[in-house]
Amino acid sequence: MLRISNRIYIYDHEMELTAIRAQGAGGQHVNKTSSAIHLRFDIHTSSLPDELKQRLLAISDQRISQEGVIIIKAQQFRSQDQNREDALTRLADFVRSAMVVPKARKATRPTRGSQRRRMDSKTKHGKNKALRRKVDH
Repeated sequence: MLRISNRIYIYDHEMELTAIRAQGAGGQHVNKTSSAIHLRFDIHTSSLPDELKQRLLAISDQRISQEGVIIIKAQQFRSQDQNREDALTRLADFVRSAMVVPKARKATRPTRGSQRRRMDSKTKHGKNKALRRKVDH
């Protein structure tokens, strides 16, 4: 069971962990061992709260497929156990990031003083530019 927060958990049967061969350079042993981990987590069939599911599905991330499956490939370490822990940690962090509700922005208007200062600076800048023109004699 993967703990996301005090009340939210992802159960082991909801995740599919598969050992695969890692990509990249390696020695003679790399072609024989499956040390990378391929994690698949279906958002639709999970036990997560509906609001969190909707937030996860709304994220446009390359790790989420069209079918709503989070796919994480962990191959940073040489050990399969370390890669499994890395994949689970990355999944937990990804779900936690969706739990954060963005703060609603309130539209504000500039103050009269700030508008006046802006117009004064524009007038001053225009006068400086006017001084650069040719002088008629």
